[in-house]
Amino acid sequence: MTTYAEFAERMPLLARHEGVWDGTYSYFNAHNEKIDEHASRLLCRMTGEDEIPYHQTNHYTWPDGKTEVRDFPATYRDGRIWWDNELIQGWAAEVPLDEYNRTMMLYWQRTGDPSLYLYEQIQISDDGQNRCRTWHWIRDGMLETRTAIQETFVTKDWRAIDAEMKASA
Repeated sequence: MTTYAEFAERMPLLARHEGVWDGTYSYFNAHNEKIDEHASRLLCRMTGEDEIPYHQTNHYTWPDGKTEVRDFPATYRDGRIWWDNELIQGWAAEVPLDEYNRTMMLYWQRTGDPSLYLYEQIQISDDGQNRCRTWHWIRDGMLETRTAIQETFVTKDWRAIDAEMKASA
């Protein structure tokens, strides 16, 4: 694979997620009690590069002003994108059983914590303007946390937003 178009052809549903998404992450413990909530802005990039064809940067903001940025460059092989960094190891894939082409699944483990793993399901709306995501955090086979994420599409032009955010940092 050498071009953006080839990668988008291999992962067309992922290509629909390209751009900037604003949302809210809500975390619930195993007893369904809300334990955290914060705003997010995600930059989902289809880079057109062989080494890192997909790169996601997550910007989080809490009501108390705390912020955090996490970077997730991914490689591609075997019909999936793959992460292997200091935070997570895992993959994302389109779900071919979904005849509506709305569903992606992710699996990852926290690096250095083999007792904790996570499955995520992402649903994108048919018009591509909204998506919802659900994470199930499982430790030693038992549900530890659920994360519910609601997002709205901002723009396909992640390059302009990326430049704006870097300029204001």
